[in-house]
Amino acid sequence: MTDAFTVSVVVRGYETDSQGHLNSAVYMQYAEHARWSGLEAAGIRQSALLEQGVGLIVLETNIKYLKELRAGDEVAVSCRYVFGTGRTPKTFRFEQEIVTADGTLAAEVSSAGGLLDLKERHLVPDPRVYFRALASDPGVLGL
Repeated sequence: MTDAFTVSVVVRGYETDSQGHLNSAVYMQYAEHARWSGLEAAGIRQSALLEQGVGLIVLETNIKYLKELRAGDEVAVSCRYVFGTGRTPKTFRFEQEIVTADGTLAAEVSSAGGLLDLKERHLVPDPRVYFRALASDPGVLGL
């Protein structure tokens, strides 16, 4: 995956299920962590979005599990922000990969997102406007 922001995570024992592999819900948490870490790397804090009266939302997510992860595994979780490819300019995509230390692709996560106007309760017309205005480094988001 090119032009993606990446964070490192070590699988913790309490995140595993009774079979000893990473619980499926935790993959979602890792993806969410990478999404927010990327926004913060771009200079956008959650509080800044809220001050603008908008909130980041996920509209749908698809996960493809490719390799089980176990406690102690080190993984890189990437997030590429893709604008302008959805059914409407109001939405964008998060394209993510979870890759083990030896380079094995363990999971792919693809999500649709948007910015919700918290007062009107609908998606803003173009989330890029908010991201560009708030980001100190919009390149992290591919803008």
